[in-house]
Amino acid sequence: MPPHDETSPVGPSGGPPRRPPAARAPGSGGARRPSGGTRGRTTSARDGGSRPGGSRPTGARPAGGAPGGKKARTKKQRRRRRLKVLLGLVVGMFVLLGVFVGVVYATTEVPDPSSVQNAQTTVVYYADGTTEMARLGDTNRTNVELAQVSEPARNAILAAENRNFYSDPGISFTGIVRAAWNNLTGGSTQGGSTITQQYVKNAFLSSEQTFSRKFQELFLAVKLDNEYSKDDILENYLNTIYFGRGAYGIEAAANTFFGVPAAQLTPQQGAVLAVLVRSPSSYDPENNPEGAQDRWGLVLDAMVEEGWMTQAERDASVYPPIAPRPESSALGIPTGPEGLVVSQAIDELEARGYSDEQIRAGGLRITTTVDKATQDAARASVLEVMEGEPANLRQALVAVDPRTGAVRAYYGGEIGAGEGAVDYAQTRRQPGSSMKPYVLATALDQGIGVNSRRDGSSPQEFPDREAPVRNSGGASCAACTLVEAMTRSLNTTFYGLAYEVGPENVRATALAATGMPETWPATTGGLLDDQPTLTAPNSGGVTGSSIGIGEYEMRPIDQAVGFATFANGGVRHNAHFVARVTDTTGAVLLESGADAGEQVLSADVANDTTFALEGVAQYSRRSLDGGREVAAKTGTQGIDADDNSDAWMVGYTPSLSTAVWMGSDRYEPIRNSDGAIIYGSGLPGAIWQQFMDTVLAGTPEEDLPNSPKIRGDTGEGVPAPVTTAPPTQSAPTTQSAPTTQPAPETTTPSAPTTTTPPTTTQPVPQPQPQPVPGDTDGDGVPDLGGQGPGNGDQGDGDGEQNGSPAPAPGQVAQPTG
Repeated sequence: MPPHDETSPVGPSGGPPRRPPAARAPGSGGARRPSGGTRGRTTSARDGGSRPGGSRPTGARPAGGAPGGKKARTKKQRRRRRLKVLLGLVVGMFVLLGVFVGVVYATTEVPDPSSVQNAQTTVVYYADGTTEMARLGDTNRTNVELAQVSEPARNAILAAENRNFYSDPGISFTGIVRAAWNNLTGGSTQGGSTITQQYVKNAFLSSEQTFSRKFQELFLAVKLDNEYSKDDILENYLNTIYFGRGAYGIEAAANTFFGVPAAQLTPQQGAVLAVLVRSPSSYDPENNPEGAQDRWGLVLDAMVEEGWMTQAERDASVYPPIAPRPESSALGIPTGPEGLVVSQAIDELEARGYSDEQIRAGGLRITTTVDKATQDAARASVLEVMEGEPANLRQALVAVDPRTGAVRAYYGGEIGAGEGAVDYAQTRRQPGSSMKPYVLATALDQGIGVNSRRDGSSPQEFPDREAPVRNSGGASCAACTLVEAMTRSLNTTFYGLAYEVGPENVRATALAATGMPETWPATTGGLLDDQPTLTAPNSGGVTGSSIGIGEYEMRPIDQAVGFATFANGGVRHNAHFVARVTDTTGAVLLESGADAGEQVLSADVANDTTFALEGVAQYSRRSLDGGREVAAKTGTQGIDADDNSDAWMVGYTPSLSTAVWMGSDRYEPIRNSDGAIIYGSGLPGAIWQQFMDTVLAGTPEEDLPNSPKIRGDTGEGVPAPVTTAPPTQSAPTTQSAPTTQPAPETTTPSAPTTTTPPTTTQPVPQPQPQPVPGDTDGDGVPDLGGQGPGNGDQGDGDGEQNGSPAPAPGQVAQPTG
């Protein structure tokens, strides 16, 4: 018997004879016999079973094969399969998208351009949302045919906005991608639109920056491009654009800016108008000559690149003269005091991203925070108190809700728009002793309580000042508490306290409480522009101890907000004028309620600062009706030892903070109709008192703190006097009325400090405002920082003298802001 293969069946098979298995290819899973043959697998035979008739012969199966003999897919095969599935899904999505786009395109209707409603009037309301304050958007529009627009002007518009207008499909794919990316990443949502898209947005859609609006814009633009000629679209576009100064359409713009019809526009004039398309207010040559001319040059360069102007013509181009802004350019802003409120609301919306065109011609409904009755009371208080007073006097009143930051009343002068309009609520003036609460708050934060005692004797010398500091009227108190020193407004106490706690810390407290910027913004070219706030100008940002007696400029609105922070437990809300914005259908576009607020001072510091201010109104004989509790501070800034230039009264209840300022356009003595010196407790105090009594009448009385929270003295206190000071020498407590006349308060010129040298700039005749002696900020205000002889605040009845260099009488002040 021949030897058996070890894999051969041992017993007889019940089926047909097995065929020898086919030889395996090299590398297959079978084992090779020594002779080179491949062994067959005989599992079924080994198990004693036989294959059913007709079944697949037991062939060689690769090692690791799938059950049942199915060959496993390789990684490459699996990857190909996944790619095919993914490709199928993508193709399916594109098919569905194509169907969707086709349906939307077919159902999109393009409005007839002749039915477009242009330039809807924007209405500004008082806080009740129904009483109108103003209607904006005096419209100047004359539609013309495209042939009536000079070809150079058309080319200038195309060069600036859409060079490929005549060849594009109505939309910009790169612009769409860029806009989508910006939306996803939180960047700007504007840019990249074609002229067709711009026309669709301006004529048929709102200006809100949303995906749905952009989606509509794309379909309308494509369909418009298919249904109308390029010339028709360009003609309608040129008649729709807002160019600023109330001019809608290129014909009105040509007349407004150059006094010629659109048919006579030169390439240079057309380029000026092309620049205005992007931002009419930002690039008005009268507002921004440098920026307007820079972009004008870029438009001409683009015209050269497109072959619409030769290089020689470009080189010979000169910026064309621009017509002065017409008197009607106020565009509906009231010329009365409320016009300043409207201007502030417009500025606020522009800061939030609204364009000039949206605001003036978008049919917006703007509800302000200003209450009609409160605003009327502010104006009436000013006019009634100032009746018969000298005509050179100027006033400002700002009232803020401490709990929200909403501006309830805003009086910056009688002229609200047009020639002679100056917003005195935004002017930078020295606050005098109304700065002292911030010094006290800084001391409180360092653990120096209001019952701590400091040397308030007069005069005193300090290491950082050459001239001695003096109190007004010879007032002196060798060991007054800080409450007494605040009520009597002792300069020596608060100059020394600022020196003790660090003037830079006082500055930080004031900036936190008021929300003032770190640097003054550039406005009208004054020397304060771009200078650090609450510092001596051109001193490298140095803040001296003279901050304690108010020698660095602030604005009335800053003081209203700063004192509101004390009233609100140390939580600051930024001042705002806009409460709500809706469109013509009533849909809310902006809801501008109170911001979250920021706890910039501790509640205990705010409590104790308020406690220290509760006796000032009574001491200054400006108590409110019915004995209503109120915290207040007077302030006066002097020109010299005899006369004052600025006077303040600032005070609050928990529900209303009001700042009143009085001065003049020129840095000259301010005196009343009797020829008497004006102090903070005088005419400004009378305005403040009448206003507060009027608007608070009938409202619940609100309690102020009746005791301090911060005890002790971590600083350089002095012991209490052994004997009680005579009644004529001591200040009344916050609970009792004074028994003597309050001492006057004024900031007068002082000698130069060691840190800020006096200026020697000579004044020049008006009308050009120039620096004055001691005035380094260019707005006519003596910038002290410890300059000048004699530190005395004689003027508002709180006994303060704050040193200030004397400007030349008659010097013009430069209102800023």
